[in-house]
Amino acid sequence: MNHHTLRPRLGTGIGWRPEIADAVEGLVGVDWVEAVAENLCPAHLPDSLVRLRERGVTVVPHGVSLGLGDATRPDARRLADLAACAEALGSPLVTEHIAFVRAGGAAGSGPALEAGHLLPVPRTWDALRVLCENVRIVQDSLPVPLAVENIAALVCWPDEELSEGQFLAELVERTGVRLLIDVANLHTNHVNRGEDPAKALDELPVEAIAYVHVAGGIERDGVWHDTHAHPVTRPVLDVLAELRSRVAPPGVLLERDENFPAPSELAAELTMIRETLGGPGPQEGHPEPRRPRNHASADTAAAPSAHTGAGSGTDGARERLARQQTALLSSLVAGAPVPEGFDSERLGVQSRALAAKRADVVAKVAPELPEILGDGYRAAFLAYAGQRPMRAGYRRDALDFAESLLVEGRPEEGAARRRLTLWWEERAGSRPPRRATRLVRAARLALVGR
Repeated sequence: MNHHTLRPRLGTGIGWRPEIADAVEGLVGVDWVEAVAENLCPAHLPDSLVRLRERGVTVVPHGVSLGLGDATRPDARRLADLAACAEALGSPLVTEHIAFVRAGGAAGSGPALEAGHLLPVPRTWDALRVLCENVRIVQDSLPVPLAVENIAALVCWPDEELSEGQFLAELVERTGVRLLIDVANLHTNHVNRGEDPAKALDELPVEAIAYVHVAGGIERDGVWHDTHAHPVTRPVLDVLAELRSRVAPPGVLLERDENFPAPSELAAELTMIRETLGGPGPQEGHPEPRRPRNHASADTAAAPSAHTGAGSGTDGARERLARQQTALLSSLVAGAPVPEGFDSERLGVQSRALAAKRADVVAKVAPELPEILGDGYRAAFLAYAGQRPMRAGYRRDALDFAESLLVEGRPEEGAARRRLTLWWEERAGSRPPRRATRLVRAARLALVGR
């Protein structure tokens, strides 16, 4: 089925977040909202989303942890959750990212690792084969069409075989999947990786676009950080105008995840987006730009890979991709050597960013920890993160962090230690570690760290 021929007209939207739920409900001219799927319980939807739906506002679930670009096949439980969200919300589509988020374990050597972040897949034929199969699995599991999003990246994979536009074009051609184009991410990749947004837009099939993301960020030391916590900048709007000159997107959405401004500022950003979209578009009577065939043909893409190694076809591609992703993620979160061909300085920036994000998110999901530890929270967590990769999400990470402190005898005896012990005990469902247990665990942690 050619999914992208059935594109619903969404209009102008904004990312729904609990912190700005009241503001979103009060904004004029919001046609639709997008909600992070992992933060929703289909059986108990937030009252704000229920009210928006009753007003006729479309709600789209946006996944962030499926790992479409992982070397492993999508997890059935996560797929069931996404499908349940779509059905509960009456959504016309579901969206996810073209990214990998976990590696190792059964798919690669060493322990299972989680990035806690969206990391780029290599733009290679191997990665494309794996991604296409994963996308088809997801499409078969959902009650509505899927759209996939391009991500921002600090890291460049060595020896890539396709540009971003070519990679997306091949993905659409093989699967019929729709595209969620994030123009802020195109700008990010322009600053960080030297990639031309206009060239990417020329190469990708604009007729497959389901909707567009617009978000703010900030540049520090020559690196663009896609923060979703700063105002939308003119260069990002310029990329939106480039896209609009090629196609009228069915929907455009403003994303904001942190440092939420006053409702009037959100309204002003939505106005800027509408004004940008009101500019010149494809001329009436002229067809939308035909996708250039300056990339390898589908027949060439389907040919056996020139890579050597165990396996062939998709299974072989998965094995090779698993080794590559495990090596990269081990370097980023577990202190392993930098894989050959990567920029060690850029990987260092990414590694520190991942650790900082872990600290921020753990502080959000477990606000008692920075309250108990005070000013020492961040330094203590970053020291822990440097020795312990995340293994099962942020809530488990918070528990592991607290236990690591108790094992090490921190905080020292006093009110803070009693509060931390009680917090850990209530959530871990077992007694806090005694002194002898702490010594054994400390020895184990030291061995694991090596």
